[in-house]
Formats: sequence, structure tokens, C-alpha cells
Amino acid sequence: MSRPPFRADHVGSYLRPERLRAARERFAAGHMAAQELHAIEDDCIREVVHAQEHVGLSGITDGEFRRTYFHIDFLERFEGVETHYGEFVAKFRKDDGSEVGFKPPTMHVGSKIKWVGPIQGPDFDFLKSATTRTPKVCIPAPSMLHFRGGREAISEAVYPDLEDFYADLTAAYRAEIADLAARGLRYLQFDDTNLAYLCDPDIRARTRARGDDPDALTRLYCRLINDSIRDRPKDMTVCVHLCRGNFKSAWVAQGGYEPVAEILLNEMKIDGFFLEYDDERSGDFAPLRFAPKSATIVLGLMSSKRAEAEPKDDVKRRIDEAAKYAPLGQCALSHQCGFSSTAHGNDLTESDQWIKLARLVEIAEEVWGKI
Repeated sequence: MSRPPFRADHVGSYLRPERLRAARERFAAGHMAAQELHAIEDDCIREVVHAQEHVGLSGITDGEFRRTYFHIDFLERFEGVETHYGEFVAKFRKDDGSEVGFKPPTMHVGSKIKWVGPIQGPDFDFLKSATTRTPKVCIPAPSMLHFRGGREAISEAVYPDLEDFYADLTAAYRAEIADLAARGLRYLQFDDTNLAYLCDPDIRARTRARGDDPDALTRLYCRLINDSIRDRPKDMTVCVHLCRGNFKSAWVAQGGYEPVAEILLNEMKIDGFFLEYDDERSGDFAPLRFAPKSATIVLGLMSSKRAEAEPKDDVKRRIDEAAKYAPLGQCALSHQCGFSSTAHGNDLTESDQWIKLARLVEIAEEVWGKI
């Protein structure tokens, strides 16, 4: 495929090299200057770009090497967003039944939301200079500033009417996307856990209990993305990635896409959907029957949570199953999520990561030919 998303694609984040992790720890402790840290980040990004090109990927990211969290580092750069620590405990689960305790920072809106300057722009400029292939930028979806805290996390004094909050939020996104477009970005991905969380029966029940309608939220979150990208250049590809949680190889939600599929796939006006499909938690492929012919379905059939590379025949069999609902020519292949949605990383090595990505490219070439 000459335009993204590509037949063999990737969600975005990569395991942080040890020297990058050590440098960020030294910087946080006050033992390293920002300029020195930035130079180490530059070196590590050049290396991860080369590694992506070497395994045959066409869409290239910076691995999110300058971030700690896939969403917070971006959203807190909007004026009006405050980051709070220690008030929320997330329960991530592993396939063996164990739990991973985690207290992620939470975000509150205490004043008017405004875009006050480039967020990803300088990082994109560096990435663009480091690759001859298609540079891709991943940013959190607007819903990431709403779902976890809901109405309580958004000041009623500042935003008595949430429609004003949504308008300001999407205006801030439009300004950021316009800046990225002017710099030459043509491949943008929104990362959204919330639409996948709304597939989980328990989370849907808790959402209703707090006074929100899950279907109304699905429509709202589609609208927020549509409003955010309405001024994008016609040649900019926009995709969304849905995820049920990805922290130290653990997860949060489960449940097939049926509760959100018809709304999501038809009301979100984008070019591609990266859908988590690496195990039974994601349900079957039947919801793909709602996919519009204009969008690419990137099947997240391979796991970024486990070290072993999936057998090629197993992945091909599942591609065939998906093709019963979405035409093979409309599909592509990826891992279900990034390898390191936070700087903590998943339970595998960098060597495992690149072996799995090489296998991804190999399968895609055997199924579709040119990728």
C-alpha cells in the first residue's frame, strides 16, 4: 500500500533502551541537564528508526521515547489541564490471574482549555529528519481527557456546560494538528482506550451507574475526533487505535466490539482502525461487518504483551476468519498495541520485540504481497 495504514504496521511505542531509562532517571533526580537528556533521546530515536526500517516497516515512529505515558505527556501541555497524583488506583490483570497495582496520574480541567504552542511539532521535525519513510505521530484521543474523571474532573465553575469544554478541547486539537500538518505530517494516529473499555460489560454498567450512557459516550467520542480533524489536509491519513489496557503486559477490559462497532465504525470519519484482536478478550470478528469500505481495518492479531513470536499459520488462519466479515484487500496486520504504552514497558526483551516485528512483516508479505 502506497498510503498508510500499511499492510504491516505498528501501533507506535517501543521498549525503552536501558541507557535511555537510566538517563531519564538521572534527569528526574536532578543529576543530568535537559540538554544532555535530549541528546541521548536523539541517539536512541535514530537507533529505533533504523531498527524499524531494517525489519521492513514503512510507517516509522520515534517509539514515544520522549514520553513517560502515551497520553498524559501530551494532554498536560494544553493550558487548563492539571495533573494530580495518587488519587486513583488502576487494576491491571494478567492472563495468569495475577494483578498489577498501578497509580497513574489523573488529569483535571481547572481553567479554560487552550493550545498555547506546538506539542509534538519539534519531535516530529526530528523524526522526519531521521527517516526516509513515512513518519507517524501518535497522540491521545480527546476522550482521554474526559472518560476517567467524567464531569467531576472538569470544573463546573469553568465549564458549567460541557459542550463548551468539548468545543475548546477540539479547537486545541485542531490547532495542534494544523501545526503538525504545516510541518509535513501526513500520518496521524489517535490512541483511545475508552472506546474499547466501553466494550466491557462491567465497565458499561459502572458507566451507567455514574450517570453516563455508554452509547451516548461512544457517539460523543466519535464526534470529538471528527471535530478535531475537520480541517486536516486531504492527503493526511488519520487512524484510531483501540486498546483494552497495556501496562507491564497486563490489561484492564474485556469484551467484543459488538456494543460499540456500528456507531464507531460508521460515525468516526477516519481512514483506518487499529483493533486489538490478539486473544479471546476481544471477541470474534463479526463486528467487522459494520466496517465502511472507505476505511482500512488493521487487525491487531499479534501480541505485544508476550515474548514468543506467533506461528505464521496461526496468524494467517485468523486473517482468513476476519476476511469473512471485512474483505482481505481492506485489511492490514499489526500487534494489538505498542510494546511500551508507558515507559515501564511490557514483559519481553528488545530482541523479542524485533523478532516479533520481523515476523509481522513476513506474514504480511506472504498474505498481501507488497506491503
